[in-house]
Amino acid sequence: MQATVLYGPGDVRFEEVNDPKIVEPTDAVIRIPATCVCGSDLWPYRGLQPIKGPTPMGHEYCGIVEEVGSAVRSVKPGQFVIGSFATSDNTCPHCLYGYQSSCVSREFMTRAQAPFLRVPNADGTLVARPGVPSDDMVPSLLTTSDVLGTGWFAADAANVKPGSTVVVVGDGAVGLLAVLSASQMGAERIIAMSRHEPRQKLAREFGATDVVTERGDEGVARIKDMTKGIGADSVLECVGTQESMMQAIQATRPGGFVSYVGVPHEVTLEGTQLFFSHVHLHGGPAPVRRYLPDLMDRVLSGKINLGKVFDLVLPLNRVAEGYRAMDERRAIKALLRP
Repeated sequence: MQATVLYGPGDVRFEEVNDPKIVEPTDAVIRIPATCVCGSDLWPYRGLQPIKGPTPMGHEYCGIVEEVGSAVRSVKPGQFVIGSFATSDNTCPHCLYGYQSSCVSREFMTRAQAPFLRVPNADGTLVARPGVPSDDMVPSLLTTSDVLGTGWFAADAANVKPGSTVVVVGDGAVGLLAVLSASQMGAERIIAMSRHEPRQKLAREFGATDVVTERGDEGVARIKDMTKGIGADSVLECVGTQESMMQAIQATRPGGFVSYVGVPHEVTLEGTQLFFSHVHLHGGPAPVRRYLPDLMDRVLSGKINLGKVFDLVLPLNRVAEGYRAMDERRAIKALLRP
C-alpha cells in the first residue's frame, strides 16, 4: 500500500510501504475510512523536533477491524473501532488509575496516515460500538482519537466546573475542542485567545463567550482586566511554547488550575515564580482511552458535532498539501480520505 512518510523538514511523501500485518497475538489490523494531520505533526515537519531518517506519520485513527491476533478478545473483524494515539493494555496499575497514556505497555502510534493500520495492544486500546457509522459521522468520531480526547483532558485536568471562568490558550484543533469541552462541563465564561477570525468564529460556535487577541504579558493583562484583577479559575494551555505556558500560569488566579496538553518545546519553569503563583499544574499526554467510551457516545447521540474543525478535506495521496496548509495556518485541521 501507499502511506505518508516524512523525510525531513517540509518533505512529506506518499509512497509505497509494506502492508500492515499481525505481528503479535495482541495486534489488530484496521481499515481506515478517514485520517488527518495533527498540529503536533507540524513540529517535526518544521524541523523543530528531530527525526531519525524517513518516518511514517499519523496517530489519529478509526476504522473497521480487518484482522485480529489470536489473543484478542474484545474486538472482532467487521466492528467499527476507535483507539488512542497511545496504546495501552488497560490493565496495568497506571491504566487502572486512569492514565492509560502512561501504560507500562505503551506504544505511541504512528503510520495512521494510510489506508490500513496495525494497532498493538488491541484489547486495551480499541473501543468498539455497535454498527458502522454513516460516512458523515466519521470525522466527528475521528476527533475522539486525539484532539477531542486531548481537549477534554485539558478541561478535566484544569478542574473546569459548572460556573467557572476558563481561559483557553491556543486556537488550533485541540484548543478549539478544549473550548467545546469546557462548555460541555458547564463553564460559565470561556475566553478563547486567538488572533484568527475563522478560528474565533468557530471558538464561539463551540462555546466561547469572549475572545482575546493579545498575547504574552499583554494577554495576561487583558485577562486580569476582564476578571477584575483576579485571574481565571482554569487555564488550558494547548500550544507547548514558553510564551504560552507563562501566559497560562500568569493568567490563573491563586489556587486556580493550569492544564498543559501542548507538546512542550523548550519550556522551562522558574521555581520561585511558580512557588508564589499558588497555581495547580497538571498535564501531559492525554489519557484518551479513559474518555473514549463517553466521547464516542456523545458524538453518536448527536450531543456534539465536531466535523467543523476539519476545514480542509483532501484525498490521502495529497497529504503533503494538508501539511502545507496547516503549517501556513490556511487550515485548522486537514481531513484525509483514502
